[in-house]
Amino acid sequence: IDVLADVILVFFIMTFSPIQESVEDAGGFGEVLLNDAVNPTLFIGLGILSTAMACQHSAFIVSGSLENKTMTRWSMVTGFSITLSTILCLILGVCGYLGFMDETQGDVLNNFDEDSIVANSARFLLAITMFFTYPMESFVARHVMVQLMHGGDLDGRDDPNHSGVDGDEAGGFWILNRRQTWTMSIYILTLLPALIVDDLGPVLSITGSLGGGCIAYMAPGLCYLAVNGEEFLVFANQLLNKKKEGNSSGITEADLPLDGNAGQVISNNPTVEIEDGCKPLWWYIFGFPLWCSIASFGRSNMSDRISREGSDNITPQDMSEEDIMVPNGREFSIAIFFVIFGVVAVIAGVGSNLYVQLG
Repeated sequence: IDVLADVILVFFIMTFSPIQESVEDAGGFGEVLLNDAVNPTLFIGLGILSTAMACQHSAFIVSGSLENKTMTRWSMVTGFSITLSTILCLILGVCGYLGFMDETQGDVLNNFDEDSIVANSARFLLAITMFFTYPMESFVARHVMVQLMHGGDLDGRDDPNHSGVDGDEAGGFWILNRRQTWTMSIYILTLLPALIVDDLGPVLSITGSLGGGCIAYMAPGLCYLAVNGEEFLVFANQLLNKKKEGNSSGITEADLPLDGNAGQVISNNPTVEIEDGCKPLWWYIFGFPLWCSIASFGRSNMSDRISREGSDNITPQDMSEEDIMVPNGREFSIAIFFVIFGVVAVIAGVGSNLYVQLG
């Protein structure tokens, strides 16, 4: 229902925006491209789009709903959903701006007449979208706060008033338990701004530029480098031509399973290190000291986590072939690109907002 409401809402903007009249008044489509294709407020719109694309927190919920969880199916779901979202955002943004030009408001529905039946129907669709989207966002926010504040104990078992019986809950405020307390707190904190603020455009642009830029662009790239830290260090060593011949993953012959002992597991201990000394100029230009530091930090933490969870004995035989992901230079380059793009988006987005607000 949520997705259907979004699609109908986008087609409403595309159909009922006065695009032809606005473009003709501006001197034609060529003039619009010439004058408005690039302007100082470009990254304000990018901030809002970044908010829409910052959906990684829903990844585990969505992946958990898949009946047959494989990398291929997950790639299809994410690829199709992000492509569809990009197309809808592009249609909405272009048609909304061409319909109202410089008078386009942050919420383009505010450009339509308040007493228009068609516009009010679109606003109702927006309300439906928020109604079904809010619980998912609220669930993630509550989960994060409980993890940070209570170590993941949502039932309040660390509270002296907890009975110790499975299913009982405590640890809340007044007559509420911990689950109810955090749920109501988050609801009130999000409800008050919605009741007070009429135009969420500036709010979305600022939070999108700062938070969305970090979550949608920088965080995925940094996490990819950290999770695949060992592989990235091997990749960096290959670029430096320092890797020993025949030791493609930092594993020596002694680490390989013995003949006739198929149960022996290759050690997960990190072995690849970047040698000290002078490096080529490109090493510093492309920021490899920083990327290698992130990879080393992530590798160390991943190794500690695997050791704590007792997952060291997981072998490739436990996974299907399509579930085994082997990072390569192209994927590392994409990850680094998104980190750099995120930094630029945050700086330019916040700067653009300050320029508009102070100007």
